Amino acid sequence: MKLWQKEKAALAEVEKFTVGNDRDLDIHLAPFDVLGSLAHIKMLESVGLLTKAELELLVSALKEIYQQIQREDFKLNDGVEDIHSQVEWMLTEKLGDAGKKIHSARSRNDQVLVDLKLFLRSEIEKTVINTKALFDLLIAQSEKYKADLLPGYTHLQLAMPSSFGLWFGAYAESLVDDLTTLEAAYRVVNKNPLGSAAGYGSSFPINRQMTTDLLGFDELNYNVVYAQMGRGKTERIVASALANIAATLSKLSMDACLYLNQNFSFISFPDELTTGSSIMPHKKNPDVFELIRSHCNRIQALPNEIMMMTTNLPSGYHRDLQLIKEHIIPAFQNVNDCLQMAGLMLSNIDIKKDLLQDEKYTFLFSVEEVNKLVLEGMPFRDAYKKVGVAVEAGNFTHSASPTHIHEGSIGNLCNDKIETTMNNIINKYNFSKVKIALQQLLS
Repeated sequence: MKLWQKEKAALAEVEKFTVGNDRDLDIHLAPFDVLGSLAHIKMLESVGLLTKAELELLVSALKEIYQQIQREDFKLNDGVEDIHSQVEWMLTEKLGDAGKKIHSARSRNDQVLVDLKLFLRSEIEKTVINTKALFDLLIAQSEKYKADLLPGYTHLQLAMPSSFGLWFGAYAESLVDDLTTLEAAYRVVNKNPLGSAAGYGSSFPINRQMTTDLLGFDELNYNVVYAQMGRGKTERIVASALANIAATLSKLSMDACLYLNQNFSFISFPDELTTGSSIMPHKKNPDVFELIRSHCNRIQALPNEIMMMTTNLPSGYHRDLQLIKEHIIPAFQNVNDCLQMAGLMLSNIDIKKDLLQDEKYTFLFSVEEVNKLVLEGMPFRDAYKKVGVAVEAGNFTHSASPTHIHEGSIGNLCNDKIETTMNNIINKYNFSKVKIALQQLLS
């Protein structure tokens, strides 16, 4: 029988169906459930709902459970429904009635809300760290290969000269925007729902600002009804930000698959980073990039999955919300694996030099020749026509040294500006505030 049940237990089939995969997923929430409980009991003692002696016993026991979780020596007992029940059961087994008091002035509804917010906050930090690592690599590669030209395409047709410096730098700047949207999601996450109870508050004289400060949240979800309404919405906002990172990685991976193709042959990788064929001995397949592309395309579907699970739900808690964990929790592992594997591949990339010396890329320079005529005083439309006639007549000539100097072009990548923007975004997260608060809570 569950801690919260009265006399009759649910039918076994009903219990199995309603619990679902929660027990497995809740392992990911375990450390955060303990942190939320530590803050909650300190608040309970401050308003007279626990004695100081009870608080000391509970704090000591919760810290022991936290260390057990950190050692990966923790599991949910058979018959225990979720992480909340497991922690309370362990406290009650050890401390008796004091353990039973831990649930005063809260519901499993706001308990799982705070667990999820603490989990999301932690996972966002990991994602920012891994994204920044890939960003730094892209900037370094952009600088290293800035003089190496690359064909640029529109409609997958030869268009204008580009460079590997531009290519690497483009994806670096894309990650800046991705972390901008993730920072907005982080601000939504970093609000404290604890104290909203089942979604309608509590008659106990609780101090919600105290738990907000103890857990390092920036502020409260003030309205207790909205705190519950925020479940599903918060995950959807985070998923949308993760989808942006995934979109960048997916596009980068598609480029890499094309550029490795023998018909392009712009890049190559060491044999140990590609895979072979069971029957074709010459093959060097870009399996890593293909899997990154597929993982990331799936992540891009995540916001819609969450939206469909929560569409048309009225205010208040509904069991539908439980299923969101099955989608959002694994997504972080997937996106971080993809970030790290993209970094592994790009740190070992080999680019082909002097690509544009091949005569098949001659017409890439048609715009350069038009612009030269314009600089000499010819109207653009006349210059365009003159070069077009030369192309059609087969007597087009050009210089293979484009001189682009404006901001963000081949000759002026502005990587220093892009780096500054990225650093400014990362500073907005203020992860140090959270670290200090949690260290104090566990000290």
